[in-house]
Order: sequence, then C-alpha cells, then structure tokens
Amino acid sequence: MELFNVYSLYPVEPVRGQGSYVYDREGREYLDLYGGHAVISIGHAHPHYVKLISEQVARLGFYSNSVENSLQQQLADRLGQLSGYDDYRLFLCNSGAEANENALKLASFATGREQVLCFKKAFHGRTSGAVAATDNPKINAPFNRTDKVEFVPLNDVEAVREKLSTRRFAAVMVEGIQGVAGIHCPTDEFLRALREIATETGTMLILDEIQSGYGRSGRFFAHQQSGIRPDLITMAKGMGNGFPVGGVLIAPYLEAWPGMLGTTFGGNHLACAAAIAVLDVMREEKFVENAAEVGAYLIEELKQIPQLKEVRGRGLMIGFEIEGSASELRKRLLFEKGIFTGGAGVSTVRLLPALGITKDQADHFLTAFKSLL
Repeated sequence: MELFNVYSLYPVEPVRGQGSYVYDREGREYLDLYGGHAVISIGHAHPHYVKLISEQVARLGFYSNSVENSLQQQLADRLGQLSGYDDYRLFLCNSGAEANENALKLASFATGREQVLCFKKAFHGRTSGAVAATDNPKINAPFNRTDKVEFVPLNDVEAVREKLSTRRFAAVMVEGIQGVAGIHCPTDEFLRALREIATETGTMLILDEIQSGYGRSGRFFAHQQSGIRPDLITMAKGMGNGFPVGGVLIAPYLEAWPGMLGTTFGGNHLACAAAIAVLDVMREEKFVENAAEVGAYLIEELKQIPQLKEVRGRGLMIGFEIEGSASELRKRLLFEKGIFTGGAGVSTVRLLPALGITKDQADHFLTAFKSLL
C-alpha cells in the first residue's frame, strides 16, 4: 500500500531529537528552526516531558470522557494561572481545526446566528467549518464551500464595522498572528477596535491562537499585547509539544449545557500529561520571556540584512521576504547548513523554533544565512 501524498517531502528523516536539534539516521545534526509547523514548544525530548508521559502511560493511557479525569482539572488550573484566563472554562479536543470547529459552534449557539466573518489570507484548519473559514480555494472542496463565511482585509476597521453592523454574524474570527499567510500581525489598534465592534453588535470574538499562542509571540497569547479579552480562544500546536491536543477557552458568561460539545479522545490521560509537562517547563524555564528576548534579537538582526525585502513577526514567530525562491533558499539552508526552516508562498521564509532557543543558536543561523546570501 502506498501513502497518500500530503506534502512535498525533503529526503531527510529525523529519527532523534534533543532540545532545538534533530538527527537523521546517519547521525547528522540539524538546527530545528521550524518545530514541525510551530508544534515543538519546549524542545525535543525534554526530560520532564518524557518523564510525565512515560509515567502516565505506565499507569493508564486512555479512558473515555464518561468518567472523571483529574488530570483535566490539573491542566485547566495550570493553564489558567500561566495565561491569565483563570476565570474562563476549558474544552479539550485533539487539534487546532477541531478547536476552531467547536468555537464556531459555540458562537452560533450563543447568538443564534449563522454567518462568520474572517480575514483575507486566513488559515483556520482543514475540517469542514475550519476550511470554509480559510481563505484558500485550493484546499476548499465544493462540499465545504458556503455563503455563510465572508472575508475582509486584515487591519481594515471600516470593512469590519460595515459587515458586523448588519448583526448577521455569529462570530468574527481572527488569528493572533497570521501564520500560514506568511506572518502578518493584526495591529493592537485593530484588535481593540475589533473587540469594541463585536461587543456593540452582539458578535462573538474568536481569537485563533493555534500557531501564535503558548508563548510563541513573547506573550502567552499574541492578542494579549493589545489588552483585549476575546469571547473564545482556540489553541493547539505548542500545547502538547508534539502530542495531539487542542482546546477552547470559553468566557464565563457563555452558556453551556451537557452534550453541547463532545469528544472521544479530547483531554485523554496521555494528552493531559503532555500538556501539563509543557506548562511546567514553560513556567520553570521562563520560555515565554525567552521567546520575547531571543525573538526581538532575531527580528532586529534580520532587519539589518539589506537583501531582505521585509521582516515581520513577534517573538519567535518570524517571517521574512527574500528576492527569488524561498523554497530554494530553504533547501540550501537544510542541505548545506543543516538548518530546518519553514516557508509561506513563493518568497517568505518562516522561523518557528522551540521557545528555548538560545542567542548562540540564533547567531549560528544568522551567520549561516548571511553566508548563503
């Protein structure tokens, strides 16, 4: 049986990882500045992470959500403390797309409305509702297309006001930082206006922090830079450091009832152990602060390189535009310099390293990158 083609594959197979490095079968070392689509938050094979998962699977790997699971409350308590959202409620699921599906459903339940407002270049996932809210017709099958989702340009306050003033929309959904689009940040002023307009029109504000959350921007959630509080916040990727886990933070004033949302695997024992370990390490090793510090250093150093057309991002969520093909540059970085990076479109390179990356590792990348230019 052949595998179904998903991505164009590099002829490299990492078989082992440690911190910000991965190693192939021949033992070659690669500096990982992509973290498998921003998933590796606390680094590969962190000892505390390995310990908690190993101990949990030896006790109990899984039981359904029809019984109590105290690990879920432990996770919720830690997440509330670190994120500053301890008055919100947590729904646990398995992925970012699933988190967005459930957030959209909650917003529709809460408002009784059917439509959703999203933004140009948005990416919210590949399941039915999430892909309908994604501005990419190449991955939106005829089955998924709907007139219930509309798109306006990011950072265009008047376009948002015009749409939401009709009071047709259950939710407006925005990424804390647009990732797949190539690292585009909503301005703080725009997010504040978005919060104000959503409140005025009875529209739920959903912040998709699946890629931009969990410390990556230098704040726990990227939107916290603006000082707003959304109605719903979606999470995944770095939440489990590679173990599939996602979640929705739900404002305390939103009603819920048993059976409104459901999941078989969401919040299972192993997923909770992984997510608890991530939060433990982030707190003890001050990874959010490190993301802010090393990320600011990387961005400033990249801005000094005259060959780059533009540098965007916050913290360790960085995109930069080059002349020519980003794909070719990324191949050279990988095969000539042993550095994994990400891409977006024709000319954007993305950096999404583990939050514990050091300044020395950042300098290693900068030296290698400049040598190729």
